[in-house]
Amino acid sequence: MKNRLAEELKLVENDLLAISDHLYENPELGDEEFESMERLTNYLEAHQFNIEKGLVDRPTAFRATYTSEKRGPTIAYLAEYDALPEVGHGCGHNMIGTMSIGAGIVLSKIVDEIGGTVVVLGTPAEETNGAKVPMSEQGIFDDIDVSMIVHPGGESYESGGSLAMDAIQYLYKGKTSHAAAAPEEGINALDGVLQLFNGINALREHLPSDVRIHGVISEGGKAANVVPDRACAHFYIRASERKRLDKVVKQVEQIAEGSALMTGATVEISHYELSYDDMKTNHALSEAFTKNLQSVDDEPIHTAPVDHGSIDMGNVSQVVPAIHPYISLKNADLVQHTREFAKATISKAGHEAIKNGILSMALTGYDVITDEQLLARIKKEFDEQNNL
Repeated sequence: MKNRLAEELKLVENDLLAISDHLYENPELGDEEFESMERLTNYLEAHQFNIEKGLVDRPTAFRATYTSEKRGPTIAYLAEYDALPEVGHGCGHNMIGTMSIGAGIVLSKIVDEIGGTVVVLGTPAEETNGAKVPMSEQGIFDDIDVSMIVHPGGESYESGGSLAMDAIQYLYKGKTSHAAAAPEEGINALDGVLQLFNGINALREHLPSDVRIHGVISEGGKAANVVPDRACAHFYIRASERKRLDKVVKQVEQIAEGSALMTGATVEISHYELSYDDMKTNHALSEAFTKNLQSVDDEPIHTAPVDHGSIDMGNVSQVVPAIHPYISLKNADLVQHTREFAKATISKAGHEAIKNGILSMALTGYDVITDEQLLARIKKEFDEQNNL
């Protein structure tokens, strides 16, 4: 039966490679991926998937479902298809979207015989305001047994962790005045922001090594001779676990309030993007995927590195067993979020990675459906991770 999956892939691989290349040539930013969504869903619909668009009030989010007549587990493949400003598909989401719909289609060709349901979820705006967050919160994964996504990289890596992340805005308000003629009449909002940065820098000495805090001044005044009455800073605050992150965020909040008191300004604190939770890889599922990738690709698969980035797949992993491995583009020097990385997605190596990713995910879906003991191990590990 596993040989059938490879045969089914051969029937559609040219179409799928053309879809990935089309997405590369027509990049769309997060929540604006209308043409990309149509290209992906049209092909899924042509393969008898039922399509639902506009999930969680995101117009470019979708769910595509193929249900067999035999009962069995529900396997979800998650598609990303948003691009980066200026760079295009420098994170390879054209490949990710293609691999996920491809795995769903290939697996769907045999589920009428082995049972189960195949779901492809279109998850917009991973780079900015990831749709997987509201999907995780609003029950989209309630009927799903396992979820998978495969990301391109310079080399192949097992699924690992990621940092929980909050994107926080600190908006200071003061009072304008002539900076030379009447400085005593002004309240400098920018001074509040500068003291915030100073306070955070002092805090760094006392933070665990996994914590990352980095920010910019998004507003700082308009003219040097006017005391700025409005200044704003945007920060990403990250930590290896949500519990630790919440503690650090509270510490920074106290610094922000203190800097407002020092300068006479007021501060308003809010989130300017959705928060991402830490990724909890399901190792039983990861081991099954790694074994399948090794069977179709002779590239070495490295142990997951320490990842200081943040992904909305972390939120998914809190509610359903999940993996987020990396598949090799056969160039260890490639750096994500670059034009060079984007170009690699349409190279020969990129096309081979797409085919290998599709087949590995489809094979893993087959294993979960047909191996009751594997599914039991996956669910037991998930329950233990989440203390259920």
